[in-house]
Formats: sequence, C-alpha cells, structure tokens
Amino acid sequence: MQPNIYRTCYCKDISKAMLDQEVTVSGWVETIRDHGGVLFLDLRDTTEVVQVVSNDDDLFAHLTKESVIRVKGIIRLRSEETYNPKIKTGEVELFVQKLDVLSEAQNVLPFEIRRSETSSEDIRLKYRYLDLRNDKVQQKLKMRHELLHFLRDKMYDLGFMEVETPILTASSPEGARDFVVPSRNFKGKFYALPQAPQIYKELLMVGGIEKYFQIAPCFRDEDARKDRTLEFYQLDFEMSYVTEDDVLAIGEEVFYETFKKFSDKEVSPRPFKRLTYQEAMSKYGTDKPDLRNPLVITDVSETLKETKFKPFQKSFVKAIVVSGIGENSNSWFNEIVDFASSIGMPGIGYLTLLSNGSLKGPIDKFLTDEERKNLILKENMKANDVMFFIANRKEKTALKYAGQIRDYLGRKLSLIDENRFEFCIVKDFPMFEYDEEKRKIEFCHNPFSLPHDGMKDYEEKDVLDILAYQYDFVCNGYEMASGAIRNHDVDCLIHGFEVVGYSKEEVESKFQSIITAFKYGCPPHGGMAPGIDRILMLLLDEPNLREVQAFPTSTSGADYLMGSPSELSKEQLKELGIKIEVKEK
Repeated sequence: MQPNIYRTCYCKDISKAMLDQEVTVSGWVETIRDHGGVLFLDLRDTTEVVQVVSNDDDLFAHLTKESVIRVKGIIRLRSEETYNPKIKTGEVELFVQKLDVLSEAQNVLPFEIRRSETSSEDIRLKYRYLDLRNDKVQQKLKMRHELLHFLRDKMYDLGFMEVETPILTASSPEGARDFVVPSRNFKGKFYALPQAPQIYKELLMVGGIEKYFQIAPCFRDEDARKDRTLEFYQLDFEMSYVTEDDVLAIGEEVFYETFKKFSDKEVSPRPFKRLTYQEAMSKYGTDKPDLRNPLVITDVSETLKETKFKPFQKSFVKAIVVSGIGENSNSWFNEIVDFASSIGMPGIGYLTLLSNGSLKGPIDKFLTDEERKNLILKENMKANDVMFFIANRKEKTALKYAGQIRDYLGRKLSLIDENRFEFCIVKDFPMFEYDEEKRKIEFCHNPFSLPHDGMKDYEEKDVLDILAYQYDFVCNGYEMASGAIRNHDVDCLIHGFEVVGYSKEEVESKFQSIITAFKYGCPPHGGMAPGIDRILMLLLDEPNLREVQAFPTSTSGADYLMGSPSELSKEQLKELGIKIEVKEK
C-alpha cells in the first residue's frame, strides 16, 4: 500500500510515548502566536489539537487562520509550566522540520470557528461548511452517524429487510402540501417528493416483503418550526400479519434501547403508559402530553352549570389545581394572566383555598356557597391550593388553552424533571374531525388507518365518533413517531375518502396503485415511523431540529448556502413547458 503523504498519525495519537519521533500531521491552522523569536500555532484535525513550534520567523509569516497545512516535525516535551490540560496532547508539542500550505484561507473569517454557535443562525447556515468545523457541531453529526448505525443493526436483528423506495413519486392528498417536480418528457405533468413512503411500504406488504424498513427522507411543504423542517428523516418500518400490540412492542423496544444507549437520563420503563386520544385531550389538553408535568386538567362544567358568572355560562369550564402556591404574590399571578392573554384567552380566573376553608380570588364573589363547596370537594383542595379556570364555548378550544396553561405552570413552577425521558403511547385517534376553517370533515390523522369495525354502516353513524387503529409515540411533549394498522380493505378505504369529500372515481384515480394492488390479495399490516431528527433533538437537548441536520434550511425555508429556492433560466422553463406568472401580494 502506498504510504499516506499527508499524515503518519492523527493529532489525538501524539503523546509522551512518541517523544523524539518524527511524524507528519495535516489539518487547519487554529491560532498563530509570536512570542518573540519563538512562533507557535495550534493545528487542528478532526480528532484533536496539537501545538506546533518553530524558531523560523519566515515559516509562519504569511499563514492565515483556517488555512490547511501539512507539518513534518519531531515530538518533544513541553516545559511543565506550559502544559495544557484542556487537550489530550497538552504535554507535548511538534517542532517543525517542514511546513507546506495545502490550501490558503482568506484572512477574514465570517465568525470564530470554535465559537460559531454564538453567531446568528443565518450566517452559520450561509457558511455551514465552516460551522461544521466547530467540534460541538461535528459531535452532533457523529452522534447522528452512531444512532443510524445502531438503528440499522437493531432492525436487522429484529428480522427486517432494508428496502429503499423512490424519491420521485406521484402527488397524493396525504395531509401536508407536496413538493412538486416538473417533468421534461411529460410536459404539464409533475412528480412529487414523498411526504412519507406510505403507499410504497404498503405495496411492499402486498409484494410479500413481510418486514420492511428504511431510513427514509420525507418532504413536506409546510411552515418550519422548532420541531419541523421541510426535509427530515424517519425510521420507517412496516410488518404483515400483525396486531396493534405487535407494532407497539417493536416501537417500545426501539425507543427504549435507543434512549438507554445514547443518554444517561432516566427512561420510562416498558411497557410505556398508554392513553386514548380522548384521555390525553381531556387530562392534558394535547395529544402529545409531557407526562413529566404532574398537573392534570379536570372538567368542572357540571359543577358550574347554573353559575351566574357570565364568562362561564354555556361554556366548557376546565380547571387545574396546583398545590401550595396560594401565598405567592399578586405579581406572580399577574404573570399567568399575562401569559393567558398572550395565547388569545380573554382572561383566566383562579381561586385560593384559605386555611379557614374559605376561597379567595377574583371570581369568588360570583360563586354561590354551594358552588364553592362542590368545587373544593370535587378537586379535593387543601389549604393554600389554587384552582385555575379556563372556559370557552367550544370544548376543543377550552382544552387547547388549558393544555397551554398546564405547560406554562409546569415550567414556571419547575415541576418538570429535565433528567427524565417520559414516554407514552396515545392511541384510538378519531378517524375524522371537523375543520372549523374549512367548515368540512377531514381526516384526523393518517387517511390509510384502519377504522374500528371498518366503515360498516358508516352512513348511519356520526362519523366523528369513529375511532381508528392509529397511534403516536410521545416523549416529553414531542410526537416521536406515528403509526397505524392500515386499512387494507378497498371498499372501506374508498368509503373513508368519500366521507371527506372525494368521489369513488377520484380515489381510484389518485390512489390507482394501491387500490389495484389490494385487489390481488393484501395481508393485514401495520407499522410506524420514529423521527430520526426528533430523537437526536431530545438526546442532544437541542432547541430545534436544524441543530442536528448537516445542511438545514433557515426557519423561512431558504437555503442560504446553496441559494435555493432559485429561479430557472428561460431555456430551462421552455424545456419544461412552464410559464411563470408572479402575482403581487
């Protein structure tokens, strides 16, 4: 084998055991220092930093930080008073015999590499290749690599076959907006990037690939937020001849073993707590509850059904009781009122139970003695407990606000254990929900989920009461995976789409592949898709997904590094048969 002309070892390998040996190392110039006749520079490779020394003034004269150099030299011991305990090579240095500049960096850098995370996100993303040189950033990618390696090995051990599915596919109404790609050969027609490999993995089940998985890229044209980006990856897997419990058991094993391996935090034991969608919404005000927070929402609408307090009349009234905070200052409670206002609530009422058994608070004067007594008994209040009230004419809205107040109180009162990963499984989602904005019935979750009892007699039912074999894995308030037992009955599948407004002909046209395939014998099947980026986000305790991706876009969806989205030339547009018409906003 030809010897490596750029290095005989990595920086991390240099130690006292190699004194007086000649080595060659290559890397980036991190710092340059002139100590009056003795010149020092710190050379950094991907493993560590080593101090390089020379007495030749001309050798470092034109070097710039972040230039790539190769150094041949002799390893020698530093004087004891100059030891650097912060680095592995801190007891030794490399005395230069020969230095070659392999690539010169310009003199002014956009930011200091070792402190790049303190720069604005837009600048970091524009010069992402420099940001990646920061060891803190690089460690996240190394963690991602190790996680993917572990997950692949886990799925192989569980008997799954890895199969890649296409990136260019057909647009279909699966919930989010598609990214579309124009076709040159089929002018006026478009491919779509997959929101998920949903249809392909079901076709693999029809094809007899009984246990499939892949690390799947997914694309959704949605507004970015801290736990969602335009492009993300998931561990997608599907199995034939399984029940819901079979799939949940695999999901529990994957999540539990992953979080135990890659974190020192406590992980909730298996089996994870199971909640129905209705239970999650009624107790926590969300379908992705943070169970580290002990606060629970209760319904006091019946207790206050005859109330004279107008904001509670003809409303759903939710309550949250917090122990031992009644003596907090008025300003402390005013902060909660301000938060309620910031999320769109007209106000928030609260009552404190005093040691003499009476109630005190802004709404106390509006209550009857009977209402006071029943509230205290129903909520089992003790002296110094405070009850917060959230009311709205629509129960869904009341629960949404109550969930946000619960989260706020949990953080404000430091009730959340940051050293714990608390998992739960939310199941039995409604198959359909009413969309207030569109004023029509929509799918609540995945349209390919199997409804309980199928869609039998669906025309005679209130479709909003139909539940589905749909489940989410949730951890610390984040949806970590979504899955379902799939609807493999053609008629049942078509009926589901008819409920949300599609005709049979439209369904057969838009989902021609899966509708046709199911007619040739389809085993019952189900699966789920843990989110790779969200797993890393939690393991690394990062504030958003972009911090765990190699080349993320900005929050707006712009890629400052590559300059996308970008315009096409007239020639490209003509070749694609596309005319652009930009309308003023």
